[in-house]
Amino acid sequence: MSGFSVVDYAAFIFFVAAWLGYHFAVELTHAGRRSLNRTMNQYRYQWMEQLVVRENRIVDTTIMASLMNGTAFFASTSLIAVGGVLTLLRSADSVLPIFADLPFGSPPTRFTWEVKVIGLTIIFVYAFFKFAWSYRLFNYMAIIVGSVPVLKPDNKDKALAVARQAAAMNVVAGKHFNRGQRAFFFSIAYLGWFLSVYIFMVATAAVLFVMWRRQFVSDARAAVLENE
Repeated sequence: MSGFSVVDYAAFIFFVAAWLGYHFAVELTHAGRRSLNRTMNQYRYQWMEQLVVRENRIVDTTIMASLMNGTAFFASTSLIAVGGVLTLLRSADSVLPIFADLPFGSPPTRFTWEVKVIGLTIIFVYAFFKFAWSYRLFNYMAIIVGSVPVLKPDNKDKALAVARQAAAMNVVAGKHFNRGQRAFFFSIAYLGWFLSVYIFMVATAAVLFVMWRRQFVSDARAAVLENE
């Protein structure tokens, strides 16, 4: 009656399990400490430790501006994606005949089409909130950085403490940014569901593999760990 088969439900469960499982493995397990994201957190702290010895912090403000600009770009892109997906929801009558002619799977019903589009909308809305919050956190970090005193013999403890606060805020902002990007990556896999449930499952497995490889066995991770 719903228009979804048992395979559809199984594929969706696999999709959710892949997303949550990856989140758990990278952010909450001991093995995740060796991931590229969490390894980069160490450099966030080292950056702030170097900041306290610099009176001229043009380099630091340039880096912060770059981080905020990149986050703002993804936040605005998320809004554009939400608008595009809502257009698909409104254009069901003209889109359904096109998908009905595709040879990949059974023709979608209006109900299944709308459910899938709403699901994709939720993913992009989630991404927007993550990017928007990350942008705000980078702003908070910039404020804290502005309060970091230049390191002197009589204020070493205070300077390092405030620098660590800035680094901690930087780590949290980066964590939410990574979650927003993760939503973007999994949205690519989700698009496969519009063509075929089997393409959906293969795309989910492919995206999961690519993200795992980048975090644990990529050239980027090797470069970060080269001197350790």
